[in-house]
Amino acid sequence: MKKWILLGGGALIAVIIIVLVIGLSNLGPMIKSAVNTYGPEITKTEVRLGDVGVSLLSAEAELKDFLLGNPEGFKSPQAMSVKSIHLDVDEKSLTKDTIIIDKIEVVAPEITYEKIRGTDNFQTIMNNVKKTIGADKTTAQPAEKEKKAEGKKILIRNFILRDGKVNLTMAVLGEKTLSADLPDIHLKNVGQKKGGVSPAEAFKEIFAALYAKITSPAVTDVLNKGLKKLTADTQAMTQEAKKQLEGAGKTAKKEVTATTDKLKGIFGK
Repeated sequence: MKKWILLGGGALIAVIIIVLVIGLSNLGPMIKSAVNTYGPEITKTEVRLGDVGVSLLSAEAELKDFLLGNPEGFKSPQAMSVKSIHLDVDEKSLTKDTIIIDKIEVVAPEITYEKIRGTDNFQTIMNNVKKTIGADKTTAQPAEKEKKAEGKKILIRNFILRDGKVNLTMAVLGEKTLSADLPDIHLKNVGQKKGGVSPAEAFKEIFAALYAKITSPAVTDVLNKGLKKLTADTQAMTQEAKKQLEGAGKTAKKEVTATTDKLKGIFGK
């Protein structure tokens, strides 16, 4: 009897391991499909993930070549691009209603901050996310709400963004951009208060923290200094060009006078 219990227990453990391995092996395609499918629905912009590499033993994943596009009306092709995002999932939570992500680490994001007509691309994306979440809450029928409630939620223990750079682009800058280092971000327990939240709600909280850093004095002061310097350099160049034009005008006037005098001599007038 004891032998059968041991065999049964061993079989159960084997089944659990097989289920976890199958789940983890599909984790990469699942993540890529989810990001590329639901990302645009949340942000109303292009969202693209190039590839996902998964470690079956540790339930860690590396997301490669992430791109967040810009909303309509903005000229820059993208709002943010990231070469590498590290993801560490609690594999025990994969079969539960709330998936626990121990860590998301975004490394060296390249951010394009574009300002037009009194707003900017990140504020526009933030408004899109808020509308998406609001629309889900107000337009869903009771059965749909119940279905959404039964869907997977996520809880992020640590969200880290480091070594980022912000590139400012404006119409007045033409083809030029101004750059500043982005302060690092470390958020803890995203979604814990609600026992887990939807991906859209988690994205909203993370994106709000990112936007706060982009518009913080640590970034805007550097960009404003660069803008003032560029303006001063442009004005100096304009003054120099004006002097050169005035000088060229005077030289041309002298040359015209001299030529006229010569012509007078030729025609005897």
